[in-house]
Amino acid sequence: MDGDQANERTQGITGRRAILGAAVLGAGGAVLGLPGAASAAGARTAGHGGRGLKSLPVPTIIGHRGASGYRPEHTFGSYELALDMGADIVEAGDLVPTKDGHLVCRHEPEIGGTTDVASHPEFADRRTTKVLDGVTTTGWFTEDFTLAELKTLRAIERIPANRPHNTLYNGRWEIPTFEEVLTWQDEQTRKRGKQVWIYPETKHPTYFRKLGLGLEERVAKLLRKHGKDGRNAPVILQSFEPSSIQKLNQLVDNPLVVLLSSAGSRPWDFVEAGDPRTVADLITPKGLREIAGYAQGIGPTLDLVIPRNADGSLAEPTTLVADAHKVGLILHPYTMRNENPFLPAEYRKGSAADAYGDVFGAFRTYFETGIDGVFTDNADTGLLARADFLKG
Repeated sequence: MDGDQANERTQGITGRRAILGAAVLGAGGAVLGLPGAASAAGARTAGHGGRGLKSLPVPTIIGHRGASGYRPEHTFGSYELALDMGADIVEAGDLVPTKDGHLVCRHEPEIGGTTDVASHPEFADRRTTKVLDGVTTTGWFTEDFTLAELKTLRAIERIPANRPHNTLYNGRWEIPTFEEVLTWQDEQTRKRGKQVWIYPETKHPTYFRKLGLGLEERVAKLLRKHGKDGRNAPVILQSFEPSSIQKLNQLVDNPLVVLLSSAGSRPWDFVEAGDPRTVADLITPKGLREIAGYAQGIGPTLDLVIPRNADGSLAEPTTLVADAHKVGLILHPYTMRNENPFLPAEYRKGSAADAYGDVFGAFRTYFETGIDGVFTDNADTGLLARADFLKG
């Protein structure tokens, strides 16, 4: 998920390795058994109790594409680091199909920016231009590759201007399949002695359905195969297209979340169906009641919770949290990142594109709205921020 690309092109230098080391020591200390760390047991006291979604701590810390602040996103290296840091859920992964119908984990079907495909001469002729949800896009697309071909590629850092140190890991990990993630989830649950949760997303489902590569049926089939299609299953499904969530609601009993972009945007399935409504319509009391009829939560952009002023600073919070809670929906907004360009103006420190700002202050401000959790590229920072917030 994301609409942050406009902020991802600025560049700069910082000594963030020292900050990362301190953050991992603090939040990941629970894993390492270090004194003074915010332990998983302590965080659990914030949860509702019970099974399924109610077993999760609140606010829930969701590792966005793993620990993508520190490793190339949607790799097992990124996913496992998020668990090491103590993330409550790992967003593994954004699901797109291959030519031969397998589901793989990539931020987008266009993989020129997240893999080393450009350095493979055997795939040079696969570079093409397509219209993806109304946007002309040039590159290499997963639906033009078999799974065997994609497995010859390796992941690279998507936003090196903001995360130059992540490029150290370019080429280390391959592209995971969703089935591999489901098997990995069970392995990690056994290894760590606690249930590992994942939060996959169906990407561009209308686009892929038109290509004969429907996502929802494939997701449901794999969840049933692995016994993870129930109401209390540790797999939350999400999509920016409400019709995709409605389809999943008919196929599985998993917790479901509708993702919401900027207020003026329209979900692409609405565009295709001629539905004139925008996200602004979906976050009215009426729209939220409708969503509550087939989903358990919403994943709004943070700007729908607290809008930004023209100068990039935070304005007054909206009523979205209260309105959603009133109809029984949880809120998991996206995305908190440590680097300056992604933070509200008042929480930035300097202007370097890869320098960290006052992210703890930003976390507290968002937590104070009553959100139930948050997606973050930096799970360690999120866990420390939650511990601070819960202390009062």
